[in-house]
Amino acid sequence: MDCEASIRVIDSHTGGEPTRVVVAGMPELGNGSMAERRERLRSTWDHLRAAVVAEPRGSDVMVGALLCEPEASESAAGVVFFNNVGYLSMCGHGAIGLAVTMHHLDRLAPGKHRLETPAGDVMLHLHDANRVSVSNVASYRYRQDVAVQLPGHGELRGDIAWGGNWFFLVSEHGQTLSMDRVEELTQFSWAIRGALETANIRGRDGAIIDHIELFGPPSDPALADSRNFVLCPGRAYDRSPCGTGTSAKLACLVADGRVAAGDTWRQESITGSVFEARADMVDDELRPRISGSAFITGESTLYLDRVDPFRYGLVRG
Repeated sequence: MDCEASIRVIDSHTGGEPTRVVVAGMPELGNGSMAERRERLRSTWDHLRAAVVAEPRGSDVMVGALLCEPEASESAAGVVFFNNVGYLSMCGHGAIGLAVTMHHLDRLAPGKHRLETPAGDVMLHLHDANRVSVSNVASYRYRQDVAVQLPGHGELRGDIAWGGNWFFLVSEHGQTLSMDRVEELTQFSWAIRGALETANIRGRDGAIIDHIELFGPPSDPALADSRNFVLCPGRAYDRSPCGTGTSAKLACLVADGRVAAGDTWRQESITGSVFEARADMVDDELRPRISGSAFITGESTLYLDRVDPFRYGLVRG
C-alpha cells in the first residue's frame, strides 16, 4: 500500500449519535482561535474532513471532532467539529463524546474543564467515565413566530434560535414524531429548510439556518418533557436529542417564561435517548447546561492509499 496518510480516530456515540474524534494524523492548523483554525482546515485540508467522515469510511450521520491544542493554557483542549457536508460551530453531543474519549485516553480526569470551540468556550463537567455535562455558549431566541410557506402544506410558523448553531423550531407541524416515520420527517424538514432559503429567512448577520427541529409530546411524560426530530445540515437526522438544538429550545422556553432560571428541561430524541438541560444564567445570559452519556465504540487507523480513487470520500453529484 502506498499510504498518503494514516489518521488515528476513536469512535463513540452519545444518545445514539456517533462522534469520531481525530487524535493523530491530521495536519497542524497553527495557532489562534478554533474559529480561525476551522477556516484553515476548510480552505486547505477540506479533503481530509471528507476522508474522515464521508463514505466509504464514514457515513452521513458521522460527526467528526478534530482534537486540537488549546489557545489558552487553562483550557483542557480545543476542537473543530465537522460533518458530511462541512463544519459546525458547536456540537453538544460531540462535546460529550470528546470528553469521554479524552478520559478514555487518560487525558481528562473527572471534574470541570474548559473546552475551546469555534462558537466560543464551553465548560465540560466529566462526572464519570460516561456521564458529562456541557455548559454551552450563550443561547437566545433571535425571532419569534416566523411564518414560512411550505409547498403542499401551507403556512408553518416557528422560532429562529441560536444554541451554538442556527435552528428553526416548529411545534405546530401536524407530523407524528416516531421512528417509523423517519423518511417522511426527513423530507418534511428538508422542505422547510428549502422554504426558508427561498424566502431568504436567515439568522443574525444573514447566517444560514441549517438545522430544522420539530417538537412533539414525549413517549413517556415521566421521563421527558418533549420529543424532537432534528435534521442536520447534511440531511441526516440526529439520533441524539441534539445538544445545540436543546439549547435553542431552552432559549425559547426561557423567553416565553415557561422555564425559569435553574429549572431543568428533559429533551427526548426521535430514538428515545434523553438529554437534561438546565437553564443556567451567567451575567444575564442563558448558558444551557446539557447533560448526557457517551460510550466508546471503537478505535481505528484510517488509511489513505494513493491509488484509491475514493481516498477522500465519495463526492455527491
